[in-house]
Amino acid sequence: MTTPETLHIVCPHCHKTNRVAAEQLTSAPDCGSCHQPLFTGAPVELDADSFARQVGRNQIPVVVDFWAPWCGPCRMMAPGYAQAAQQMEPAVRFAKLDTEAFPHVAAPFNVRSIPTMIVFKGGQEVARVSGAMPPGEIMRWVQSVV
Repeated sequence: MTTPETLHIVCPHCHKTNRVAAEQLTSAPDCGSCHQPLFTGAPVELDADSFARQVGRNQIPVVVDFWAPWCGPCRMMAPGYAQAAQQMEPAVRFAKLDTEAFPHVAAPFNVRSIPTMIVFKGGQEVARVSGAMPPGEIMRWVQSVV
């Protein structure tokens, strides 16, 4: 059983769920399974299985960028999104889902335009925004909803 002082954090590498004491989040914790860092300061690339694990099991907010390789605004926003991830982890997990490679994952969320960022808490959508944003605006938006 998890106490409020212990959080479930999903590894960005092997996608196993780890229990981490809240006060240890900023101490560069490693995964108990694969022994790699739980926080890399970079967005996690998702597929169908890892999307379900990252969104459904993390007890920190997860921001997912729904994007596609052919999307110019998506490519323009990518460095700023990565910068936001670097600055906001470990309080928030940033992830990316390629809607062209995994349309069946994006479909239930009715993503009609890309880039679209959705914030999930406890596996539930709590906010979304569409359109490319610079890093400062991404961070302000995420902070306003988490």
